[in-house]
Amino acid sequence: MKVFKKKGELTRFQILAEIAREQPHLRQKDIAKKLGITVQAVSENIKSLVDDGFVETGMGNAKYKITKRGIEKVKNEAVNLRKYADNVLDTMNTYKSVWPAIAREDMESGETVWLEMENGILYAGKEKKSAYAEVLKTASKGDDVALVKLGGTIKLEPGQVVIIQVPTINDGGSKACDLERIMKIYERGFDRVGIMGTVSRVVTNKLGIVTDFEFGTPNATVAAAKRGLNVLVFAVGKMSKSLIRKLESEGLTYTVEDVSE
Repeated sequence: MKVFKKKGELTRFQILAEIAREQPHLRQKDIAKKLGITVQAVSENIKSLVDDGFVETGMGNAKYKITKRGIEKVKNEAVNLRKYADNVLDTMNTYKSVWPAIAREDMESGETVWLEMENGILYAGKEKKSAYAEVLKTASKGDDVALVKLGGTIKLEPGQVVIIQVPTINDGGSKACDLERIMKIYERGFDRVGIMGTVSRVVTNKLGIVTDFEFGTPNATVAAAKRGLNVLVFAVGKMSKSLIRKLESEGLTYTVEDVSE
């Protein structure tokens, strides 16, 4: 269904609709501001509407006045526009919000399953939990299963974030770090490790610490912590400030460890 067949027809319709409001002091610049177009575009369209017999000018107190023919045009196009909008809504309602999860067991289409987050990953199983969904397509154990109609609440406590603030290169870099202390912090156990800056990369390389993310670290840290993962981040000097701002804006808790010797 195509509502406006020619280019510019929507603008003509909008201008005609504004004139139909019969505001006596309606000015071209008022129409232009409301529709987000230029005054010149309004002027050209009004001239066209006058030529086509949809608008009259200089009628009484009103600068512009819609004609009987113009009223019929607005009504017809408004009805077509409503039908088009209804058609779009009907189409969109056929779409389903689909969420992926990992299947703990074999699952059949239409079956209700239960959801839980483990190590930051969404799992679907048949053991009753506080959140549920419907299986869209049959899946086997270990497959990624498509889910719709999610409901309930997934119980999840935010993870803890520890920031190890390492010295800048001007302050000695990796050579000025207390590596023994860093290892003691690392050995507390973390689900994810991120780094910010070259000195952080050197420190983790020296200690044989495997890192999970190096770019977009503030966003990655927040995403992991929100999923209940505990995160250790190595940040050089003032780089930690951008991470801290991000954590605070998301209401996540953190601690900062200074490991300079």
